[in-house]
Amino acid sequence: MAKKKKIRVDLRKNRNTKPRERDWEKKLDDTVAEDQIVAKESVRARGELSRRRTIIQEEQSGEDNLPSEMPAVDPSNARSGRVLRMYRDACIVQADDDGREYRCVIRWLLRSLTTNERTIVTTGDRVWFKPVEQLSGDVEGAPEGAIVRVEPRKGVLTRASRKREHVLVANVDQVVFVLSLREPDLKPHLIDRFLASAIKGEIRPILCLNKADLVEPIEFIPLVGMYSQLGVPTILTSTVTGLGIDELRDRLRDRQTVFSGQSGVGKSSLLNAVEPELGLRVREVSEVNQKGQHTTTTAELIRLKFGGWVVDTPGVRQFQLFDTLPEEVEGFFAEFRPFVPLCAFPDCTHIHEQRCAIKRAVYRRQISYDRYTSYLGMFQGIHND
Repeated sequence: MAKKKKIRVDLRKNRNTKPRERDWEKKLDDTVAEDQIVAKESVRARGELSRRRTIIQEEQSGEDNLPSEMPAVDPSNARSGRVLRMYRDACIVQADDDGREYRCVIRWLLRSLTTNERTIVTTGDRVWFKPVEQLSGDVEGAPEGAIVRVEPRKGVLTRASRKREHVLVANVDQVVFVLSLREPDLKPHLIDRFLASAIKGEIRPILCLNKADLVEPIEFIPLVGMYSQLGVPTILTSTVTGLGIDELRDRLRDRQTVFSGQSGVGKSSLLNAVEPELGLRVREVSEVNQKGQHTTTTAELIRLKFGGWVVDTPGVRQFQLFDTLPEEVEGFFAEFRPFVPLCAFPDCTHIHEQRCAIKRAVYRRQISYDRYTSYLGMFQGIHND
């Protein structure tokens, strides 16, 4: 039996500094008598108040990698499961033992923990939850249960959202980045940001260039070849002609996969083509601005009949990396690695320095100029955050 210990954890602050009204006495009319001023008593906040709480945590071994703020649970009165869908105030959890789905809220303690994430629980999380009959009085409004612990994650896809981390999905093996060749038009630099997020989240990336029926595919063979040489499987697909659907289905088989991309690129349409019984909703791209319209509103974990799981995520308009240092960016470009040791300076940024091996390789066409431009955009964008 694992040993347990008590630790103190930080909670989110629930009160901020209340602005004091200054020089209020100067606003009084000179004709107002002193005894006419109505006195009142009020409690004024003294500023941000730190909030802490003692919880019981299992002692960790070197390989446990458990987050220190997560409380311990007793398996005799809690059940393990996986989050299938997230809603605004609840989520759907599938129990591991019997496969039943429970609508659960998140325990107040977990929601109050200090974190950089938008939400403490996301689709794909492995969690522990208590059925409603076993809950204590600190959880209200739980129709069927409450999540009391989130297990450590692996294979996460995240992005920056209002200076916080938005975890789109957790515990997946691979990510299919769907981009359309037309309607909306392909954005090559967005591909490189997608691939950087996969490297950061330790997920195997697959590029899916959709709507090939609207273009001449031979024009995009150099692009397919470039990313294939970098070790990224790249598939041309079309739900109209069926191009690439069989290959995509084979790559999804017996895998945990997340589909990600902009709105309107055809993520849901591709999943319907791979498994028609899914019947996911689709919408047309706007003819006015060539931007996709949000059809999928929440990330959902879906079991495939031929084996494996997929997560269809809502479309994104912008995709920025979270918590990334400028010095990390060169590591997202595999073709840079042979040349980095050849730079004259160990802290070379590959932008303005003389005798830079990366710039020399770009000049000699050993590194794609488009990929180098993506590097500049990521480096300078993160540097200016």
